[in-house]
Amino acid sequence: MNERRIIPLAVAPARPSASADSAPGERSATQPPRLTTPPPLSLYVHYPWCVRKCPYCDFNSHTQRSEAEHAGLEDRYVAALGADIESALPQVWGRRIHTVFIGGGTPSLMSAAALDRLLTTIRTLLPLDPMAEITLEANPGTFEAAKFRDYRAAGVNRLSIGIQSFDDAHLRQLGRIHDSREALAAIDIALTHFERVNLDLMYGLPQQTLDQALADLDRALATGASHVSAYHLTLEPNTPFHHSPPPLPDADTAADMQDAIEARLAEAGFQHYETSAFARPGQRCLHNLNYWLFGDYLGIGAGAHGKLSSHAGVVREMRHKHPGRYLEAAERRDFIQERREVGTPDLPFEFMMNALRLNDGVDAGLFQARTGLSLERVRPGLELARQRGLLEIESSRIRPSLHGRRYLNDLLTLFLDDD
Repeated sequence: MNERRIIPLAVAPARPSASADSAPGERSATQPPRLTTPPPLSLYVHYPWCVRKCPYCDFNSHTQRSEAEHAGLEDRYVAALGADIESALPQVWGRRIHTVFIGGGTPSLMSAAALDRLLTTIRTLLPLDPMAEITLEANPGTFEAAKFRDYRAAGVNRLSIGIQSFDDAHLRQLGRIHDSREALAAIDIALTHFERVNLDLMYGLPQQTLDQALADLDRALATGASHVSAYHLTLEPNTPFHHSPPPLPDADTAADMQDAIEARLAEAGFQHYETSAFARPGQRCLHNLNYWLFGDYLGIGAGAHGKLSSHAGVVREMRHKHPGRYLEAAERRDFIQERREVGTPDLPFEFMMNALRLNDGVDAGLFQARTGLSLERVRPGLELARQRGLLEIESSRIRPSLHGRRYLNDLLTLFLDDD
């Protein structure tokens, strides 16, 4: 489980009946509202291969072939990514890319030459901001000092490392391919070449104690990394852990871990700016912030999700999921497996699902800027959330209360379409 990826919850498509409570100037449920200005645009690139799939992982990842077979496959895949961008150009023409995130899978399995070709293709086809944040996900066990030096030279300026734990017993239970020694070595290499490094940690691990969870965090803090993503282990459907659950800490112990981790990070000078994200001042992940602020993102690669806005409304897309099907689709220049327009009834929930993950919330005006809808459309939900102590509304700012952050799902349901 790595940093990033806000994959939208499944939302039913808009029904073909007119919305009875449309505000003046809004369009019906079958005609999404028009946006006057598109939001900032990011690029997400999915690399679908791993050395071995972890038993808790539900991301689109596949065990890589032998090194010799994978070399040829890598070349084909990078070429397909370029064709994918070309096919999407009419949708994003003239819009500047502010951030790039290369996730997976394990993108650090890519050769430095392949990554350089990929970033060159991106710069050639898209107007990439010269100061763009370019993040690459990496896992210990794939680290080679020379390769990561070359990644930095190619333009990657932020690294996100999937540590998960520094406890060897827990790492074995999680099916990770690295041990604590390799994790520390990877962090050392990363900090040699990158000023901005995120460490992914998980808590609520099988038979984990509070002291063990804090020991993991203390080792992470001791490295000097500037960003930490701390996730509670969840048993996702269609994973080995879901089919055969390991013995996990009870809910009270897991809640104690969360409270203690948040307190320890605050003491260390980290700002808790999103549900699972903590950063030193000036080190927040700009790419993920764009997700949470309901910005746009073009998603390329096998199974990549995208959200694109235009004057005609908001569209969500997903590329062909299996790497083999994706490569076949590249030959036809037919990359889209699923595409849907986000109707008026669904926009409030989708906006809030992202924005209310931010502890500081958002300016109220952002709702209309990103959805094209009047804030009056969600006024009943906002007021009910405030009455229940889930939301704080001060001046022009909307933010979840501490209670709302703890019960985020309860808060979000207040913005689901009543129909």
